[in-house]
Amino acid sequence: MGQVRTILLERSAFANNDERADILREDLRKAKVMLVNVMSSPGAGKTSTLTSLINNIKDKVSVAVMEADIDSDVDAKSIVKNTGVDSIQLHTGGMCHLDADMTRSGLDAIDYSKYDIIFLENVGNLVCPAEFDTGATMDIMILSTSEGDDKPLKYPLIFQKCNLVIISKIDALKYFTFDTKKCIDNIKYRNKDATIIPISNKTKEGIEELTTFFLEKIKSYKES
Repeated sequence: MGQVRTILLERSAFANNDERADILREDLRKAKVMLVNVMSSPGAGKTSTLTSLINNIKDKVSVAVMEADIDSDVDAKSIVKNTGVDSIQLHTGGMCHLDADMTRSGLDAIDYSKYDIIFLENVGNLVCPAEFDTGATMDIMILSTSEGDDKPLKYPLIFQKCNLVIISKIDALKYFTFDTKKCIDNIKYRNKDATIIPISNKTKEGIEELTTFFLEKIKSYKES
């Protein structure tokens, strides 16, 4: 008769990825290259926000973008067309997230050492990308007003992980039952240290604040 065995797993299933992510982060630190992992749900405005931001900083710092998707190169082409900076598309082969090894492969393909900042636009998803450490210097999240102010309560990990939360599409507030104050309170409930910047890529409201935030972070990172 068959037997049932119980195996105690005392080490995280993500341990190997976390170790590789730490090594990658240290390599980036030595090279003085800042890697920003950009997460959101599909359609929240990742590419539009990066376009607005990059056009404001590209004359001051060297920038590249890595676009991760299950398929297509639409976003990478959009970045090149609308900003003129280097961009590559990463195909995940059906996976809903990037891990440290996939991120390193992308960085090696663009010779990352020649840039001041690289934006990694992760796969559109509020769950899987938050669970895997990419080796990034900073994790940010974009939440659009069309998604609802309760998302920080429903998807805690991604908000807990992020250094910066961008509330996008504030020009559309009149069309949605989105309470900005309630949303900010919900974000702070999950992560009291998160910086929160509301923006509109259409009217450019908040883009200058976002620009200042990143230029200061890049300067501080390079001086550390």
